[in-house]
Amino acid sequence: MQVAVINRSHHPLPAYQTEHAAGLDVRANLDAAVTLAPLERALIPTGLYLEIPPGYEAQVRPRSGLAYKHGIGIVNSPGTIDADYRGEVKVLLVNLSNEPFVVQDGERIAQLVFARHETVQWQQVAELSETGRGAGGYGSTGTR
Repeated sequence: MQVAVINRSHHPLPAYQTEHAAGLDVRANLDAAVTLAPLERALIPTGLYLEIPPGYEAQVRPRSGLAYKHGIGIVNSPGTIDADYRGEVKVLLVNLSNEPFVVQDGERIAQLVFARHETVQWQQVAELSETGRGAGGYGSTGTR
């Protein structure tokens, strides 16, 4: 799959870190370090601009190492970058730990995973088909 990209950062393009990795690691593009206090959010620029093919999205996902070691996540995870968006890719980080965290320029802060998606055409009906589960949800499958 080919994706057109403009890289206005001073870092290499996102890259897969291992042969079978699903996500490309994305780096922070900062003029100065950003400190996230506990429970604070910040929109971190990457300097990347994408032209995603129609029928695809780029999912912005947290990095497991940052989550495990520092409690750093992404507020709207996974975030979606639509095929018609042409602005800068930014990552909405949140500090879920009890300690401040400093985001450094060039730090790998997220992953991009590209995925195909369908476009829905609604079909309004009066009733839905029956299933064994029915309307049971939120833990209902483990109670019998």
